[in-house]
Amino acid sequence: MTPSDWLPHRPPFLLLDTMISIEPGVRASGLWTLTGDEWFFPGHFPGRPTTPGVLLLESLAQCGAVAVLADPRYAGRLPLFGGIEHARFRRQVLPGDKVLLECEMTRLSARGGKGHGVASVHGQVAVESDLLFILADAT
Repeated sequence: MTPSDWLPHRPPFLLLDTMISIEPGVRASGLWTLTGDEWFFPGHFPGRPTTPGVLLLESLAQCGAVAVLADPRYAGRLPLFGGIEHARFRRQVLPGDKVLLECEMTRLSARGGKGHGVASVHGQVAVESDLLFILADAT
């Protein structure tokens, strides 16, 4: 299954290509491959394309959302950002990089939760953060 089987996001804002593993309601991992043709590279930054950190956080959130939405208890819900805590950016993500996204739920209830996400490239952490979310009705 692809991320779009669970997520309402669509290109150009689907920032997750492939799911590697999903443990519903617990954790998920996936990949985001940056080709260099993404819409943000020409302006961020001209001559030195770098993936914006906020988009790396969004890609982690999307990975975590798959873990949540794959759980039948939360099917039909919409996880929305509630906050970002302890975000640390450790390396740039460049065109051609394949980003491994891993998100584990540390708290989950009918109203929302919290997950810890790590994005890495070639075994090096690019960003990690705690992601808080609320669960809204999708309609």
